[in-house]
Amino acid sequence: MASTSTSEPTHPVVFTTQTPYALPSQKFMIPTSWKRYQLSQLVNKALSLPKPIPFEFLVQGEILRGTLAEWCAEKGVGEEETLEIEYFESVMPPQRMSTLPHEDWVSSISCQLPGYFLTASYDGAIRIFDYSQKLLHTTAPHSAPISSLCIVPEPSRADDSSHLLATASQDLTARLTRIDLSSPSSPKAHTLASLHLHTAPLSSVSASPSGAHILTSSWDGLIGVFDTSIPDADEVPADEVAGGERKKRRKVVQEDGSEAPRPKRKAPTTVLKSHTARVSRVVFGPEAKGASAYSCGFDSTVRTWDVENGVCTSTITASSKPFLDIALTANGHTALAASTDRTVSQYDLRAATTSATTPSVATLTHPATPSCIAVARPSASAPAVSTSASEHQLVTGAYDGVVRLWDLRSTRAAVAAFRAWESNAGTGPKKVLSVDWARGLVGVGGEGGVEVWKVGEGDRITTTA
Repeated sequence: MASTSTSEPTHPVVFTTQTPYALPSQKFMIPTSWKRYQLSQLVNKALSLPKPIPFEFLVQGEILRGTLAEWCAEKGVGEEETLEIEYFESVMPPQRMSTLPHEDWVSSISCQLPGYFLTASYDGAIRIFDYSQKLLHTTAPHSAPISSLCIVPEPSRADDSSHLLATASQDLTARLTRIDLSSPSSPKAHTLASLHLHTAPLSSVSASPSGAHILTSSWDGLIGVFDTSIPDADEVPADEVAGGERKKRRKVVQEDGSEAPRPKRKAPTTVLKSHTARVSRVVFGPEAKGASAYSCGFDSTVRTWDVENGVCTSTITASSKPFLDIALTANGHTALAASTDRTVSQYDLRAATTSATTPSVATLTHPATPSCIAVARPSASAPAVSTSASEHQLVTGAYDGVVRLWDLRSTRAAVAAFRAWESNAGTGPKKVLSVDWARGLVGVGGEGGVEVWKVGEGDRITTTA
């Protein structure tokens, strides 16, 4: 049994890890006054690492934040009981990297394209920035505020300089727009199709992993399923378009002076009906074919859908919890739903089989309404052994202007938090409306425009400790 040279009270501990830095299996007698820092020093010394690596420590599903003595006292653990402590790598605290100013509120941001940031704004425009903060291109596919933007995967497309975007808007339509980044200094964009179903503003748009289908959600309580093919002719006549699209629209002129082709009007392949109030958000499940989908709404429900058959297969019902956003963990087993009651609830989707009130697995409490959620996506360059950690991590944005980092293994408090924009005296905080997380970059969109923060590697915990 390894021991430390101290006369202080000690506690028996066994260390485990899923990192490449494993200690030999043995029991350590650890001073109960030790905190994370001393434990990290011990692991580094025992491993004889040439360069110190900071570690975090997990005890019975909770990140150790104080001393071992404090933890044992709180949990009622006796001094003879051996503790199994898992350690994993931590990284530097969040760092502000850049600011991307906008004249209007930013409702959606994507960090998914390497080298670029894509934003959607209340002025109806999509903007493309590079990592040097340079605005490369602006295109306005909508005549009203855009509520959501996503990149449509195209696995079979060889040209990686061309990308299909889907946007949802308060103009009652979703749109498919292709951007061409073959000339990075002067991208081009062309709107190919408009998607028609809804009679109220759209709240979100989501693409299936295969890119074959699009989901739209709306305040009218409906969810639309569309394929992403561009038809040769309109599928919806202009006189059937909600809002009367027969009114004159401005002409879009291409660089050669010719008028750009009008987007084709597409109809849904399926309509998903079950929500009894506004649908706030809909996302596809992780299956490549997009067989399942998940939605949340103001009817205080989280619903699971069989997309192919167009039916709701299970419902999670909460009590007086109008939901604003939903995200799935990396394994697709857990739903995270943000509510106006200032919480983000964690639900086990595998247990959602009835419409009875469903208790959450865990609750992440916020001091203000959380408006948006993003889960960490594993980095392609990260060690395979560490990718399993991504299912535990998420960031949330809230109306108090603060972005919080959470680890689902320890939900009592956020691991770290940062304010996206400085508040002006007397005006209060600027609301966060959108967050996205990829390759260690968190994009934050809202009333203050856009900020980009460095937050880990996208698959490791970030901490201020």
